[in-house]
Amino acid sequence: MLTKSEAISKINDLGAAGKPFSFYCNFLGEEWCVETGSQPNKFQLEISESNSNNQSTIDSRRLFFKKKPISITDFKSAYNYVIHQINIGNSFLTNLTFETPIETDLSLEEIFQHSSAKYRLLVPDQFVVFTPETFVKIKNDCIYSYPMKGTIDADQPNAKEKILKDVKEKAEHVTIVDLIRNDLSRVAENVEVTKFRFIDELATNDKKLLQVSSEVKGEMSTDWNENLGSILSQLLPAGSISGAPKSATIKIIQQAENYNRGFYTGICGHFDGESLDSGVMIRFIKKENNQLVFCSGGGITSFSNAEKEYQEMIDKVYLAI
Repeated sequence: MLTKSEAISKINDLGAAGKPFSFYCNFLGEEWCVETGSQPNKFQLEISESNSNNQSTIDSRRLFFKKKPISITDFKSAYNYVIHQINIGNSFLTNLTFETPIETDLSLEEIFQHSSAKYRLLVPDQFVVFTPETFVKIKNDCIYSYPMKGTIDADQPNAKEKILKDVKEKAEHVTIVDLIRNDLSRVAENVEVTKFRFIDELATNDKKLLQVSSEVKGEMSTDWNENLGSILSQLLPAGSISGAPKSATIKIIQQAENYNRGFYTGICGHFDGESLDSGVMIRFIKKENNQLVFCSGGGITSFSNAEKEYQEMIDKVYLAI
């Protein structure tokens, strides 16, 4: 593993030389794994254009998958702390996450093999990621980010209209889009929101979900590749899985959550020598003491409802099969 400073230096050098590399890092951007070449040796990374890239041979109706979420009482303990911090003005939006032990008849390797997602990462015997959310793309001297905020069960009546009209969900989404716009403005010029609140459909092992995203675009200097490590570091941690204002909210997260996120909600990606594509590591399953643990959560605002947030946290525990 590389430290933050070591990773910045190495990625800057590789970018300047136009050498392909793949990488992943932890939530705070303090630990990195960077491997040169088209295919890394220590981990597997697959990046696709859509979330329906993999046609699994597994029948999801026969797939064994059991969730063991925390109790609503334990959830509310952390939730109430976050709401208090919001009410006294220390945060506008806080992304609160939890660990959920799971049972399944699939291994980490099999989950990686059969999942459908834009970004799939496997670190053998440690964790697997199948995430639909882009962190940043840089191509043709432009940078793009796609903050994803707002989730609903697609089977609900008028689900699309309901999620787009929901006051809490819109407030949460607007806050994150503004945060991402400000983040990109640190590394790019003429930053603007080019698409606002569009819908993606995600298939899971037991239901379909609708998720709301936006597109934020900025113009990069022509030598961005020479500073790629510095650029990525300036943008971390990802705004969509921390909150606003970012630095104060990270402190709230560390106080409210009773575990260390580690690589959950970090980023992963690939530079092909000319362009970069990277994802936020949500939809994350880790292996601890021979137990599989799924990490999930959601954004909390002053409009939030504890029961709804608890259910969203559980709904996000799924296999993308």
